[in-house]
Amino acid sequence: MNTFNQIIRGILFLVLAVFGMAMALIFMVSTAIAVAILYVVARIKGRPFGVKAYWEERRASTGSKTVFKNKDVTDIEMREIP
Repeated sequence: MNTFNQIIRGILFLVLAVFGMAMALIFMVSTAIAVAILYVVARIKGRPFGVKAYWEERRASTGSKTVFKNKDVTDIEMREIP
């Protein structure tokens, strides 16, 4: 009976391992498709495709926006909530 339980556990482990590898393969293929789509869109729009270009573009667009015009905020108001 113990040998039978070990065989069942081994088969279950093998099935789960194969299922996990299939999920990883699907994830890698879908990621490759998404990167390929991003590459094609970047080529069509004439922009460079890469992390450095993306990071510089994001930094340039958010760098001009500031929340406070004067960055020296020193006065705050506190209220006690009863």
